[in-house]
Amino acid sequence: MTTCDTIPFLSETTLAALEIETSDVVETIEALIHGSANDTVWSAPKAVILPSDGRYMMAALAAMDNPSLLAVKTVILNPRNPDRGLPQINGLVTMLDSDTGLPVAILDGNWITAVRTAGLSAVAAKYMANESSAVCGFIGCGVQAQSHLTAFSDLFPLEHLKIFGRGQANIDLLCARADQLNLSYELCETSREAAEHVDLLVTSVTFSAQFSPPLDAGWLAPGCFVAMADLGAPWDRDSFSAADQLVVDDLEQEAALPNKLAHADDITGDLAGLVLGRFNGRNAPSDRTAFVFRGHALGDLALASLAYQRFKAG
Repeated sequence: MTTCDTIPFLSETTLAALEIETSDVVETIEALIHGSANDTVWSAPKAVILPSDGRYMMAALAAMDNPSLLAVKTVILNPRNPDRGLPQINGLVTMLDSDTGLPVAILDGNWITAVRTAGLSAVAAKYMANESSAVCGFIGCGVQAQSHLTAFSDLFPLEHLKIFGRGQANIDLLCARADQLNLSYELCETSREAAEHVDLLVTSVTFSAQFSPPLDAGWLAPGCFVAMADLGAPWDRDSFSAADQLVVDDLEQEAALPNKLAHADDITGDLAGLVLGRFNGRNAPSDRTAFVFRGHALGDLALASLAYQRFKAG
């Protein structure tokens, strides 16, 4: 029997050492989506608390029975954390046996959040982006830009990056990662410059930032796929009609959330619809396509279960 004295804690260092690849994450997310359609995997819309002081508090829940695992991720975003020398976002994933309810493991939530967000975008990109995509734009250069660069460089024949950010330290880290991947890059003076004439675009603007002017989907070149890893917050949602396909991670969750970040008429469907073939993510090479990340508990469960099983296999 597992006791509190024997529950393993998988730190960021431990999780990174597992060397989980993008293909593993995509395959696991797709498997859980199929399981959800077969009623063997379950998830609930995330719960959110928004205190008036600018904090963002979130909890996400998902479970499956093969293997018997349940994951709850709790996250707090505090815009004042950088002044304390802390990451803006911190969290944990708690895992239980989904049959007995006994504790199984605790995982670093920051690593899970970074990698699973890029994993969900990678699933969307698999169905919505052109396979020959070679130029990728980045608006925002933090953790999510890093994780998306890793994922997209695994999926596409990237050659060149266009980068726009506001924190020099993060810009330098993203450029260093591009050097490691032997990719050329250019630093852009405006967000529009980074968004135009690219095959792929990743936006990861800090949740609490006041972003002006708003991003406009009309800037996107024909054939571009954009991953909005920032919940679509810096985008002009009235411009989303310029996209030929606009996908969210979960339609049920989107309906339950009070702050709609896209007009219902502009949403084509969700990740389950893509993976299960209910609609096409791209009907022509020239289609402009977009994935609006809202946070999906299945992604957290997929990555947490994958990491835990690989840790156990040792």
